[in-house]
Amino acid sequence: MRYVSFRRPDGVSRYGRLEGAQVVDLGGSLREALADNRLEGTPGQAHGLAEIELLPPIPDPRKIACIGLNYASHLTEMGNKRPDHPTVFTRWADTLVAHDAPLLCPKRSTRFDYEGELAVIIGRPGRAIAREEAMDHVAGFSIFNDASVRDWQRHSSQFTPGKNFPGSGGFGPALVTPDEIADLGAVRVQTRLNGELVQDQPTSDMLWGVPELIEYLSAVTPLGPGDVIVTGTPGGVGDARTPPLYLRPGDIVEVSAGPIGILRNPVVEER
Repeated sequence: MRYVSFRRPDGVSRYGRLEGAQVVDLGGSLREALADNRLEGTPGQAHGLAEIELLPPIPDPRKIACIGLNYASHLTEMGNKRPDHPTVFTRWADTLVAHDAPLLCPKRSTRFDYEGELAVIIGRPGRAIAREEAMDHVAGFSIFNDASVRDWQRHSSQFTPGKNFPGSGGFGPALVTPDEIADLGAVRVQTRLNGELVQDQPTSDMLWGVPELIEYLSAVTPLGPGDVIVTGTPGGVGDARTPPLYLRPGDIVEVSAGPIGILRNPVVEER
């Protein structure tokens, strides 16, 4: 199944089940539905996608944990040695933008870069989760563009400043339940910039897979319904190219992840 968060024509925010070109209104918020363990609420009105505004699947996650340097291909292109533990940084919820919403090219930098990634959305809460049980805590998957302001990212050893500019976190279009994905390791994370393929790796290239990341993060902090884990980007980022390939106003970035779908965002100048 596929679930989206959206804003109705009357301005009310809801969540619903995606059925082709329609969304069946299920009421309330997706994060609250996950907390209540009731994704399938009472069906209401069906809306055409053209009538509504999509929101990030979880518009208000309490925690967004992002993983850096988690693909062997990206580690190599950045000239880094394999770390002993996952590289974790945080992103704030107010940086998120939905499918088809614009990424904002920041005024303070010209080094705005794409990072296509698989996103994991937690359903069942837990702390100190064993990796053998980790997938039981996953509500579904989505797609993320962890767009990065590279010079600000490298102001210090902490990535956070370069990962939290307004309108820099593309997220969507939907939460896709695990039963839709036959082989997670075979899912290819691909990024296209203006139609050109610039990133393409299967998630099997991850240094730490989804169960290992859940085990590691839940040792640090309880994971709860609607929390998001952004699992890292494959090789091919613009910053590692010669010459560098940065995002500019007018660009279109599309990130796909096999059966999970395609996240598309235009790039516009921050005002």
